[in-house]
Amino acid sequence: MQPNKVIKPLKLSPNKLKPNAKLTAADLGKLWATYVGNSMSKWILKYFLKHIEDEDIRLLVENGLSLTEDFMQKIEQFLEKDNFPIPVGFTKDDVNLGAPRLFQDEFYVHYLKYAGKAGLSLYNVAIPLVLREDIRDFFIYCNISTITFLGQLNDVLMTKGLIIKPPVLPIPEKVDFIKKQNYLKGFFGDVRSLHALEITHLYDNIENNTTSKALLIAFSQVAKDEKVRQFLIRGREITDRSVKQYSEKLQKDNLPFPTQIDHLVTESTLAPFSDKLMVFHKVDMFSMKIRSFGNSIAVNGRRDIGSMYMRSLAEMLVYVEDGANILIDNGWMEEPPKAADRADLASNKS
Repeated sequence: MQPNKVIKPLKLSPNKLKPNAKLTAADLGKLWATYVGNSMSKWILKYFLKHIEDEDIRLLVENGLSLTEDFMQKIEQFLEKDNFPIPVGFTKDDVNLGAPRLFQDEFYVHYLKYAGKAGLSLYNVAIPLVLREDIRDFFIYCNISTITFLGQLNDVLMTKGLIIKPPVLPIPEKVDFIKKQNYLKGFFGDVRSLHALEITHLYDNIENNTTSKALLIAFSQVAKDEKVRQFLIRGREITDRSVKQYSEKLQKDNLPFPTQIDHLVTESTLAPFSDKLMVFHKVDMFSMKIRSFGNSIAVNGRRDIGSMYMRSLAEMLVYVEDGANILIDNGWMEEPPKAADRADLASNKS
């Protein structure tokens, strides 16, 4: 489908926010977040490529790395033009490319889908917020590229039998309307079966959490600092509970759900990544889960599922804050672009 053939062009004067306009807070914030996140992915994927046998999966990892480096290069050009400092993000000091294999090949496909969905959520939010035409075009490019890449990932997952498909639902005989308030209940009595959107988001949250859990198992067994290790173990326990709770909802309706992939982590205890990278990764990805819960709650129609998501949300908000404190305490948290502190400027005026 080509929407440009359906949408009639506007007859307006050219967009005033051309490439010579100053970057807005929305432009800077989204460019900064995209750069830092992709700088992390760059080194993770470089390590993956050191230990890979399946040629189809190798091509996926190479495509993921190419996109990551392409996005970073384009962002550097935007920032340099505005004399804005390039974020440090993550460097070769955050990876040991000589470390033994920590994951089986299959894990890479699940990981790339997990990371791709996180990136897509960032680019989707950016598009309606950024006003400068070239920045908007960049995020549209990121969006389309990531969508294409996610299509490749799903094709490999399906072709190689590495994924359990979302449930197929019966086709109703006719359109129906909700007639009773008990449609919303979910704790006691006659609880209705799950509707399509509830199933979709339960499935998606299980898929995200099974990958997250396997990653946390790997990170916790190679972390060097004990505080970092305990933080990662706690994340693994949170994620494991989430997978069990969400799976039970689907299981009660005799619906299939994604399986655990813990077995795709090897027994290596030599860290390929710095503690800084691993803590940042989990803070960043748990933040993505929080956004995902917002989407899940918005389309949910059962009180028991809504309450479950709210409990998960509260627990993950605390976990993300604790991770941020570890990053700050160790001097690992890079500060995003911020507004001028007018009170501080006024107090320092001579």
